[in-house]
Amino acid sequence: MKIVVIGGTGLIGTKLVAKLTEHGHEAVPAAPSTGVNTITGEGLADALKGTDVVIDVANSPSFEAGPVMEFFKTSTSNVLQAEDAAGVRHHVGISIVGTERMPDNAYFAAKLAQEELIKSSGIAYSLVHATQFFEFVGAIADEGTWDDGKVHIAPVAWQPIAGEDVAKLLGRTAVGEPLNARIDIAGPDEYRMDEFFRKALVARGDTREVVADEHARYFGSELTERSLVPIGEATLGELHYDEWYASQAGR
Repeated sequence: MKIVVIGGTGLIGTKLVAKLTEHGHEAVPAAPSTGVNTITGEGLADALKGTDVVIDVANSPSFEAGPVMEFFKTSTSNVLQAEDAAGVRHHVGISIVGTERMPDNAYFAAKLAQEELIKSSGIAYSLVHATQFFEFVGAIADEGTWDDGKVHIAPVAWQPIAGEDVAKLLGRTAVGEPLNARIDIAGPDEYRMDEFFRKALVARGDTREVVADEHARYFGSELTERSLVPIGEATLGELHYDEWYASQAGR
């Protein structure tokens, strides 16, 4: 298959292109650095010629309410329009487990808007909702650090996943038949979020104290017990956090 990966030079996109290529597919990374700009539309038509599947893992450069909504609406609309013109048969999008449970979160609201565009496009699709990536642990801890220098984390369920597993499961979805539905994917282990961060920061040599705070906000939103984990059936990744972190040494 010819598979174009929108955002193909990023964290997940790079892994996707490599895995798809290993399995004999023509995987094309599409990003501004490769001459494809989904906001202006530049290079999209040429990139999608003869394409069977598009996987969109592009991310907004801003998480602010206005810009993030504008990014996902504009980028996704341009991609879907180009797919329709090129006869692409399958669109695969990535989103986040729990988006519909936190509509007050600007980023999640933008991802929901993106999903609605995909569902109403008329193009066969599959949506993959992933939990948070292991790779984002440091950034999430920084976001939760208050003026007191402590990391305030809600004591709720938490089931992060390795980027490697995300790429593998996205690729598997892309080469299969369109679901015209969504699946949830998560890591193999469920934790208490505060306990996970307490141990993870110690392993990283980070001396910040982690405080269990039920009112701690996650990128602007308060969390309920299962805001960020799958409810019901989910496909689980294989990599456990400890083994993943050990594999990062020296990288």
